[in-house]
Amino acid sequence: MRSTIRTFTCLIISTAFMHLEFQLDPTHAGTVTSSAGSKVSAKRNTKRPLADILVWDTQSPFVDKVDLRDRTNWKVVPSDLLMLETKPTAAVSDPAYYGREYSFKADVVVENEHLMAVFSSKKGCVAIYSKADSSQEKVQLIPLQLKEKPAGITYSRILRNTGDLAAIEVTFSDKNTEDNYSAVFSFDRKRIVGIKPAENMKGISIFSTIEYGVVPGFIGDDLIFNPRDYPSNDTLYIPSENLFLGLLRGRNDILVITWPGGNQQTRLIADNKEGKNRLIESVDFYNDGKSIYLALLDAPGIWHKEDLKPSYLEKDVVINWKKPFSAGWKTQLLEAGVKTTYKFRESKDKIWRAIAGHYTYPVWFEGEKTFYRLGKKIPPKGESVIYFLERKGTPASVTTPVDIMKETLGRQECDTILDFAGRRLRSHHRRAGQGVRRAATCGCTEAIEVVFKAGREVEKREYVIEAVDDMVYFVTRHVERIGEYQDFARDMMGFLNLKSKSNPDLKPFLDSMKSITQQIPQEYNRQKENIKTLEYADGLARKTKALTQKKSPQNLPAFSALSEKWRAMGGAQDDLLGKFHSITRNLFQEAGYNCVYHPRALEIARDIRSRCRKCLRNPDGYEIWADY
Repeated sequence: MRSTIRTFTCLIISTAFMHLEFQLDPTHAGTVTSSAGSKVSAKRNTKRPLADILVWDTQSPFVDKVDLRDRTNWKVVPSDLLMLETKPTAAVSDPAYYGREYSFKADVVVENEHLMAVFSSKKGCVAIYSKADSSQEKVQLIPLQLKEKPAGITYSRILRNTGDLAAIEVTFSDKNTEDNYSAVFSFDRKRIVGIKPAENMKGISIFSTIEYGVVPGFIGDDLIFNPRDYPSNDTLYIPSENLFLGLLRGRNDILVITWPGGNQQTRLIADNKEGKNRLIESVDFYNDGKSIYLALLDAPGIWHKEDLKPSYLEKDVVINWKKPFSAGWKTQLLEAGVKTTYKFRESKDKIWRAIAGHYTYPVWFEGEKTFYRLGKKIPPKGESVIYFLERKGTPASVTTPVDIMKETLGRQECDTILDFAGRRLRSHHRRAGQGVRRAATCGCTEAIEVVFKAGREVEKREYVIEAVDDMVYFVTRHVERIGEYQDFARDMMGFLNLKSKSNPDLKPFLDSMKSITQQIPQEYNRQKENIKTLEYADGLARKTKALTQKKSPQNLPAFSALSEKWRAMGGAQDDLLGKFHSITRNLFQEAGYNCVYHPRALEIARDIRSRCRKCLRNPDGYEIWADY
């Protein structure tokens, strides 16, 4: 972070305080004892169940540094405030005690099993520390209006403190103007910090040391923002789509930020360093009056960056990284000129993908080893960032970014974002599992050819007819999907032309979007003669079925000639759909990457990406797919 930004210096917390288990010590009335035997002052009058969340009053404010080891004068705020100054029975039975608020003498610290949140009255910010690595703060939060201004916390009030839930209302003030901005910070047993802003608090700056910012796509590919790619820009306007990941320096922490639907805006602010040391120093979030949630996920090697060296070409390469746990690990590699998402498989495998054809799947695990296999179709170029979003054999003790999203936004909204229905491949199998297993023109012609070579075409006439009908269905589905892409491109060009008239200053951005979109009709015109028509397919079907009416030595060569036509038509359609899908995914990505320079371009990019996402839903299995 820049030197002008307010930061805390933290001393290393002892292992004993990384896993505090607070309980009453019956031999020392009025004290709380940790599992290591350290005593900290806290007034308690009755024995209570262990608290999952502790609210502390530091008794004296932090000034230049935060020393979380020295809690000599800290005081645990009792979760039942009625027990502060009187006997329990009197407090509970006397309604005059209700509404009595706790008055903090100094700073507030909220602690649970996973984190500590330090509310610094002198610095005017909230610092979040991870209990897994508390040697330094991981995140610092301040109201957006007070960024780069002298600020303080002038008021803190407990709204809820039950031992398993804490909510603290905090007022931040500008020391020069005395303008106030309030927010409620909420905590439970989990890793999540909820922030509900008051009406006049327009946003929040989230400071950290972020090497990469990730905007997950779920339908289509994720966006991965590297501040080193934008050496001339300090501010990046990025799409706001309910979930953001910050991959923190050190590669042991991931910052997860979520928010409900609305008109929120997200900006990444890069530091003033140059070259490989440049980081994203803050995420400036304009909240649209809605809550925002953040969480820290931590584990050794929870994300990884691999430089793809020329020496990786055409060989199995074991990299120096081991997955810390099972999950849906993923990365992006360059395929057909497009950044393509690959999920790590559990073993080495071969695949076939439209355009690229057959090749060894590029990333996989073998036990604890992580492998890459790169070649001419997927070249070792640039870098590969490994991270995860969703569960896949993940232990219950491990939290994923999608878990955080479900917890904070609710399952109904998350179901829309994750869109499991849209990530399902459409079927081109007419008879599901009853038909030919490879229900494509190549698979069906292979199955039919076996019959003709055996001279059993008349005997197995019904089998041949059903397989031919399967091919017609396959081709029909392909033609329908090709039409969907053409409609998409036509509508997108109309939208972009309309935006060009009203936004002449965004001409470079809009022209680049048009250039990508126009590739769809261009590819169609190039392949139009090869993909044929449904009438052509019906003609092939009639001729193929006719060969089953009478046994003849000419049937096999006649079918072989028809088979070549079937396959040529189907192959051309496969290739065209693969290109269409790749073009649309590229448009989806480039809209998100190229809008970073202008906030109005960001608004248009949101519409472009929404249209792309709708078109990309339920791709055919022969398209190049990403993360389906």
